[in-house]
Amino acid sequence: MTDFWLFFKLGFNHVVGFSAYEHLLFIIILVTAYATKKWKKTIGLISIFTIGHSVSLILGAYKVLSVDLQLINFLIPASLIFMALYNIFIAGKSKSSSRPIVLYLFILSFGLVHGFSFASYFSEISKGSSSLLINLVEFALGIDISQVLIVIATFLLSVIFQRILRYSQRDWVLIISSVILGLAIPILTKNWIF
Repeated sequence: MTDFWLFFKLGFNHVVGFSAYEHLLFIIILVTAYATKKWKKTIGLISIFTIGHSVSLILGAYKVLSVDLQLINFLIPASLIFMALYNIFIAGKSKSSSRPIVLYLFILSFGLVHGFSFASYFSEISKGSSSLLINLVEFALGIDISQVLIVIATFLLSVIFQRILRYSQRDWVLIISSVILGLAIPILTKNWIF
């Protein structure tokens, strides 16, 4: 049982801890755009992101596929910038996307990118483990539970700001997306690969 809590906590803290806060920001930016009016779309987007990072976590943990960590560390803030700009340009529009399949494919690919980061971290902490699959499931559960809590917290904040404090959805999305854009640009330049 101790191993369960160890790997669960490591997965949980990897998302909510400030050592890898890019994952937390990605969940926030995904949820912010649709939280109060299109919660079904939010659940769909989070599910697609989770599928993406789960697939690459498994592929990376079992060394089926390896991706250069420097590239991953560049693509993660790039995914934040893409989503921030996407939200900024669609905020307040009646149709969030004329091509939702494109958005879903981007979210899936961003999930894959984030998952390889999880896989890199998981490989470090699970060296010498005799029960890789069990530890992987425990770690993934920690990640998923932390994501659920971030979704709930972001949803509640969105409700407070939009319904109680009377921010328009457009303004709320612009504020959050702009803040995340401002945080992501220095991360991108720090991990610049070109």
